[in-house]
Amino acid sequence: MLEIKAVDAGYDFLQVLWDVSLNVEEREFVALVGPNGAGKTTTLRTVAGLLKPMSGSVIFGGKSIAGLKVHEITRMGIAYVSEGLNLFTNMTVYENLLLGAYASHDKKQRDDSLAYVFHLFPRMEERSKQLAGLMSGGERKMLAIGRGIMSNPRLLLVDEPSLGLAPYLAHEVFHALRALNEKGVTILLVEQNVHITLEITHRAYVLEQGRVALEGPSRDLKQNEYVRKAYMGI
Repeated sequence: MLEIKAVDAGYDFLQVLWDVSLNVEEREFVALVGPNGAGKTTTLRTVAGLLKPMSGSVIFGGKSIAGLKVHEITRMGIAYVSEGLNLFTNMTVYENLLLGAYASHDKKQRDDSLAYVFHLFPRMEERSKQLAGLMSGGERKMLAIGRGIMSNPRLLLVDEPSLGLAPYLAHEVFHALRALNEKGVTILLVEQNVHITLEITHRAYVLEQGRVALEGPSRDLKQNEYVRKAYMGI
């Protein structure tokens, strides 16, 4: 579904990614892990169209998307849940969710997606009339993921969903992502909690200093001595 081939990318004159190649198959749950500054978020931003690769290619569904505008990539079926969330804090939960479906003209699909979001995150339904700016950090993460779901994505890019959350809320978010993948949504996840990430994903890539250092099935990387020492404290 998604192929990143020999991508160099960065910001102005600062190169962050060096010859990065990875792929995500349909219905897979794939993770990018690694230290801060390794290029994980830059990879997601490049796929989402927020950054244009310096070189290399990004292919989605057999079509090159490198250089396309963000809204064009969104319409192709890619949703990006950023670390910053980018919610409209002066709008209600319900209004934020509807904005996630702005590109859809199918009312039934929109209603079905909304029902699924409320099923996945009952708290969103309970607080649908509340301003997003008055929600807790965990609730905002749920809302951001829910807004991504509203676009009925083929591929969901999720950046650091557990960052700053209490363990029980992080568990709730991870459970929702796994349920979403089991429903058929392909997910590319960036996450610092390597232990839980390797438990819930199918495959993973380890990025270090802007390059792919390791890759493989998550269960294998979980047993890798280097990964256990460097990222899991074992």
